[in-house]
Amino acid sequence: VQLVESGGGLVQTGESLRLSCAASGLTFADYTIGWFRQAPGKAREAVSGFSGTDGVAYYADSVKGRFTISRDNAKNTVDLQMRNLKPEDTAVYYCAASYLMLRPWASWKEAGRYDNWGQGTQVTVSS
Repeated sequence: VQLVESGGGLVQTGESLRLSCAASGLTFADYTIGWFRQAPGKAREAVSGFSGTDGVAYYADSVKGRFTISRDNAKNTVDLQMRNLKPEDTAVYYCAASYLMLRPWASWKEAGRYDNWGQGTQVTVSS
């Protein structure tokens, strides 16, 4: 399994970015894909997740209503559309994959549940 993130960059407050996680070596229906972020000096936090088994999306409260996760089976990507970005969204964003995650509604936020990680993409939001 290989995951490659792209789409990060420098934007101003209120602008949008779309991150993409290109996946290879896996069948989407068997995996939960999660997006996490880590800011300097802070712990890694879950942002959003997409359950492959039932197509349900999950969001952290801090991004609900601003971020949208989606899966493109034809392109083998899971994208994170980020709108109305704030300086506190500044972080390195990672995508991760978990094979046959049990109870995804409860587990998607747990980094330890994920077996494979991408290298990350930097998102910087200036005020």
